[in-house]
Amino acid sequence: MLNPDSEITQHSALGPLAPREAILDIQPHEKTPNGRRNKLRMDLNENTVGAPPHVLDFFRRYLTAADLTIYPDYDHALEELSLHFSVDIDELTLTNGTEEAIQLVANTYVDEGEEVLLLCPSYAAYRFYSQLAGARIHEIDYSPGFEFPLEKLLDRIGPPTRALFIGNPNNPTGTVIDTPAIERVLSKAADTAVLIDEAYYEFSGITALPLIARHPNLFVSRTFSKAYGLAALRCGCLFSTAENMAHIRKAQSPYSVNSLAVMAARIAIKDPKFIEDYVLEVLAARELLYVGLERLNIPYIKSRANFVLFQVGARCLEIHDRLRDRGILVRDCSHDIAGHLRLTLGTRDQVERFLDELKQIW
Repeated sequence: MLNPDSEITQHSALGPLAPREAILDIQPHEKTPNGRRNKLRMDLNENTVGAPPHVLDFFRRYLTAADLTIYPDYDHALEELSLHFSVDIDELTLTNGTEEAIQLVANTYVDEGEEVLLLCPSYAAYRFYSQLAGARIHEIDYSPGFEFPLEKLLDRIGPPTRALFIGNPNNPTGTVIDTPAIERVLSKAADTAVLIDEAYYEFSGITALPLIARHPNLFVSRTFSKAYGLAALRCGCLFSTAENMAHIRKAQSPYSVNSLAVMAARIAIKDPKFIEDYVLEVLAARELLYVGLERLNIPYIKSRANFVLFQVGARCLEIHDRLRDRGILVRDCSHDIAGHLRLTLGTRDQVERFLDELKQIW
């Protein structure tokens, strides 16, 4: 008769289960700092003034207990969003923020050991989901002035390239690739899944979305986490041809976007003036920041997004921490770009407060 104690000893001696090789190579996610609620949040590119008031008003007036018992239904949302974005209903899918859009492209088109091209520096999620898929990653560096390395990228694209992820505007630099250059990339990468991540589209005004009809290798993502102020709810959209979307949806959990996020997105698009006013305020704040940084002789990269990358050199961590102690959160980008911080833009008053505090410690 088997002794249960000896069996337990035998199993425990084997040690923990070994994960996939790709998991061993992935660095743990950088933890979002605690205690951000009561500080000036200029670190994660969120909307700094709040979600559209009519979204909260709708929840207060119409959300019922019964609504929370029902699995999400996306039909009405897809109809309304397809009209809002001027695409066919079968050319988009709702996603759990931009991150799920990236994950879906990687999961659908990249097999273990296949090549993915990334720009460097760029949004960390591109690397994370490519690594998770077991891809071979090749990075193409931005130039010293952070101009888009178009010719280097075109030279590197080839038959082995399965996916290419491009942020436009790019995070953390805020720089862009224009539409003619995007078309050159799409033509060279005809057999490659190319995702243009337009998380900051509302601030740049540059979009590849109309190109999906001509380029069947193109995917475009948008999010409600930035200008729309709905980061807590995690809602975005992924666009491509109907044929591509049919494959993408096979790789997606049937209920990955929650009902509250869907409701909020549907309501938010009905008040374009809120977004227009907020974007105009951010653009004015960006110009104010440029003037303030120039007066302090602090180099910066001109941005087309709601954030600006600037150089403070060896004092990077010190300035980051001292600003935090003064209630202002900024992003330390020194792990990717030595000596640089990134500032999320909000209102002119918020930028003035930041500049006043910076002057005192600079």
